[in-house]
Amino acid sequence: MYETPISLQNCCVDFICENLKALCDVQTCLDTNQTKYTFKDADAYFHSNLSEQLMASLCDKERLNDETLALFDPSVTTLRRVSIKDAQLTTKGLRVFKSHRISELEITGLKSVTVNDIFSCLGEWTLTNLRVLNVSNSTFLNSAKFCVVVSLSKLRNLQSLNVSHTEFNKHGLEIIAEDLPGLESIDISGTAINDVSPLRKCKDRLKSLSMYNLQVTNTEDLVTVLCELTQLVHLDISSDSSQSFISIYPPKFQITSLLERSLCHPNLTSLDISGRDDVAEDLLKTYLSHHQRLRFLGLALIKACQYSMFIDECPEYRNDIVVTGEANEKQIVEALRRYSTRAVYVQRALFKLFSFSQTWLEPRRDIIKVVLPSMKGHPKQLGVQMAATACLYNLTKSELGSKLHPGCLKSVVDLTLTAMENFPNHQQLQKNALLTLCSDRILQDVNFNRFRCARLVMECLCSFEDPSMNRMSVAICSILAAKISTEQTSILGAKSRYMKKLLSLVKQRMESVQIDITLKFTLSALWNLTDESAPTCHVFLNESGLELFMKMLQTLNDTLDLENESRVQVETKILGLLNNIAEVQTLRQSLMREDFIMLVKRLLHTEFIDVSYFAAGIVAHLASDGEESWLLAGTPAREDILEDLATVVRRWQQPQSEMVAYRSFNPFFPLLDCHDAPSVQLWAVWAINHVCTKNGKRYCPLLKEEGGVEKIHQLVVASADLNVVGISKTILSLLQEHVKSV
Repeated sequence: MYETPISLQNCCVDFICENLKALCDVQTCLDTNQTKYTFKDADAYFHSNLSEQLMASLCDKERLNDETLALFDPSVTTLRRVSIKDAQLTTKGLRVFKSHRISELEITGLKSVTVNDIFSCLGEWTLTNLRVLNVSNSTFLNSAKFCVVVSLSKLRNLQSLNVSHTEFNKHGLEIIAEDLPGLESIDISGTAINDVSPLRKCKDRLKSLSMYNLQVTNTEDLVTVLCELTQLVHLDISSDSSQSFISIYPPKFQITSLLERSLCHPNLTSLDISGRDDVAEDLLKTYLSHHQRLRFLGLALIKACQYSMFIDECPEYRNDIVVTGEANEKQIVEALRRYSTRAVYVQRALFKLFSFSQTWLEPRRDIIKVVLPSMKGHPKQLGVQMAATACLYNLTKSELGSKLHPGCLKSVVDLTLTAMENFPNHQQLQKNALLTLCSDRILQDVNFNRFRCARLVMECLCSFEDPSMNRMSVAICSILAAKISTEQTSILGAKSRYMKKLLSLVKQRMESVQIDITLKFTLSALWNLTDESAPTCHVFLNESGLELFMKMLQTLNDTLDLENESRVQVETKILGLLNNIAEVQTLRQSLMREDFIMLVKRLLHTEFIDVSYFAAGIVAHLASDGEESWLLAGTPAREDILEDLATVVRRWQQPQSEMVAYRSFNPFFPLLDCHDAPSVQLWAVWAINHVCTKNGKRYCPLLKEEGGVEKIHQLVVASADLNVVGISKTILSLLQEHVKSV
């Protein structure tokens, strides 16, 4: 059904990252007062590939810091290739690299320490033998805000250097061109370099040059210098077309001036001119004819990507060249794969991808794989997140989602929730997110942070007055509220603004006598939020929820033309919530009023067992408090209502399907101890028997685990009611059958 499942090794690494506290000890160094993680298992050892995967996974999950970096002690791990992105680290943690022999080092987005500080944390072997260094988006500035790059000259065997989007300048370029004899690949994109003439010093060995968005002042000299780099195999001279330097610098470099010199760079296999000026088709054809080795051509953000030779349906299509652009799916996917760090490129590609994705009928895991990194790389870019959330909905909606692996969908959900957090006031983005999340496949089968999701969706519900968004929000919350812990439902339910919003939706529909899907989902959400959550029940009462629900029940009773199915569904949800309040002993007094008791008594005798069941539950919980509470409240006689309760329960037949789901049996145990009211016990054992009959796999172990079996045994011995004894024996038989079947 799915693509290849996640490997066992990947599962194990993920487990380690998610359970560090269980698998590790936290030690404090007395000299430095620094805490660090160490594996509890003294025999633990990770070979190089596994060590590197563990580090990458910790980094990806944002759990890599000075303390967890200590796990990579050289006696436990071996590191050859290190890749760290956007982690919060200091030299205290980075010193763990001293004893490792690292040949490839990637530390990007590191602002808390300088590149020179990183070098001080490397051993002599690493400094001597390091071949690849990537410090993109990190900093060379010292405490005095001076750009210090001289330490790069220590890396005598360096072959590849990426200093893109740093303070690296012409002086630094002069140093590396002069002092690093093995340097073959340089990425100086987005740096402060405005003159590339120092590259002449390495013209006979430089094979790869990336200078995206470089602001060179002398554009005529630029072409001359580039053409002198005769050994180039890869050249990226692309630009971000959204930026214009004309007001500060001389006119932008004209790409035609380079392409016209078609005999330059005979070994070129990769050329990126994305975002530059439009190129005439004839000129591009001539250039390609002189560069038969070319296998990649970057044409994103320019019209040249639409030329017929780059469209696979056309006769003159060049299938030997991979192209980035926006003219078709292939170009877009390649653009997303190559330009995931470029916000403007990503936004344009995702915008175009959205149009293509609207008609797809088969799951496209390959597309999701390129959308997610682009989305993750630009969490605060509204344009990217808007386009990405729209694409993800198209890629996971309806039947497409059912064919995608839950692990893939988890990544989709996590990034969608991040987008919601970062742009809480943007209505369309929030709507995009809700469209993706409002999926049975996602809500039921995918493992993600449901509390985080429920909280964000509730915030969305309170922020916008949009009927479709309201419907999706309450639908999502109605499902998630049943899947999060009671502590978490209490946190959500204790927020009065959430409760006010939910109750306002109910009130609107009551006033218009409108029984729609939004009402049903809202009632379900309220029901699940109050389940075994005394704080939520308290807020419900404080916000006049009881009066509203009583009016709702009366309105349903007065609406003669309402079909029975809708009436039963709504009455069941209302009474289910009120049953949750009745379970809370400190709140029962709020329900002990004559008008409420009489209303429940009437519903107790309804022909619909779903409604009668919850009405009986309310009565049972209220009656469990004893005669004194009823006398103080001035309500109808407890004895009469108990007799009604017994009569009703005795006539019930087991329904075909499960009527209700319970988190635990704890609310039933006080009822089982209510020996002065056998009808209360009768309702409780009937309810326990019902769920154990319909879903024994879930409820039989739960009853045993919570100590309910002993209480059922006591009823068999001590109860004076034959019906209670009979149902209790049935429950014990179900438990025995379950034990045999396991």
